[in-house]
Amino acid sequence: MFRNRKLGTICYFVTDIGRTETFYRDVLGLEIENMGDAGDGHDWLMAKTANNIELIFFQQESRPGNSPIIVFEIAEGGIDDVVAGLAEKGATIVTPVSHAPGGWSAEIADPDGHQISMYQSEEQPRSLRT
Repeated sequence: MFRNRKLGTICYFVTDIGRTETFYRDVLGLEIENMGDAGDGHDWLMAKTANNIELIFFQQESRPGNSPIIVFEIAEGGIDDVVAGLAEKGATIVTPVSHAPGGWSAEIADPDGHQISMYQSEEQPRSLRT
């Protein structure tokens, strides 16, 4: 299911969004874009690597095992279908399809409990089945 999907985003949960912005901008030299309120009263940040992989940062509890999260892009839509197909194959659904900034996301767990996320734009249909 993921063989033809590109890695689109790496999501970090951070304890201090301002400190994170300063570090990634001033120390690593990345261009950081403040995306505004994530809906929880905290701003979120985005930067892009040279090969166009997005790094996004949300302020919330950060602990080993919940960050970073690798996010596969579901560019054509159909996230509901993808999640249903993964569940049929025995994948553990950690977070069902739910709203994310600008679209929809869901998470599954690998056999060791590592989260694997997927995301699609709100501009695409959640299901491609007719």
